[in-house]
Amino acid sequence: MDSGDRDSLVARVEAAFRESISVKEKVMETAGETIVRMAELTAEVFRGRKRLFIFGNGGSAADSQHLAAEFVNRFRLERAPLPALALTVDSSVLTSIANDYHFDEVFEKQLKAFGHAGDAALGLSTSGRSPNVVRALKWARENGLHTLGLAGEAVTEMDAYCDLVVHVPSPETARVQEVHLTVEHIFCQLVEAILFS
Repeated sequence: MDSGDRDSLVARVEAAFRESISVKEKVMETAGETIVRMAELTAEVFRGRKRLFIFGNGGSAADSQHLAAEFVNRFRLERAPLPALALTVDSSVLTSIANDYHFDEVFEKQLKAFGHAGDAALGLSTSGRSPNVVRALKWARENGLHTLGLAGEAVTEMDAYCDLVVHVPSPETARVQEVHLTVEHIFCQLVEAILFS
């Protein structure tokens, strides 16, 4: 690889970092109050001995598991475990629902099995249009669960079923996912601070 090609790759790295930073700054400027309200609501859910259910597809499925682990185990504080469940982890449940019914139902059916009024449901969708995420949030809203969302830049049907939603103003899935992870970490940190500091 010649130096011109290498310089071009380095420039791509720098551009990606700049783009990610820019999108994060926009969310910082517009979504701070929403993130605080999400944390306060979730802290009240946990105080009431209710649960947080988290779900999404692909990278958002991985984020769901990551965030649930932060709540159940610990994030920054040594504290009691918090009841958060990722609905993305049971391959037998997911595949049986998808096979016997439809993939659009994989999260909704789990909420029907485990969710109760007063619990919270957090749906992650970089497009805001994932049918299984929207369907689960709709069921949650209709059955007395608090509904939270992390989405991309577009206002979609997902917004109609979320009490609180953070939008990431970028058309790039990678940038949206990077900001979602940052928001998730801040969200978890705030819940810990509210409950345990």
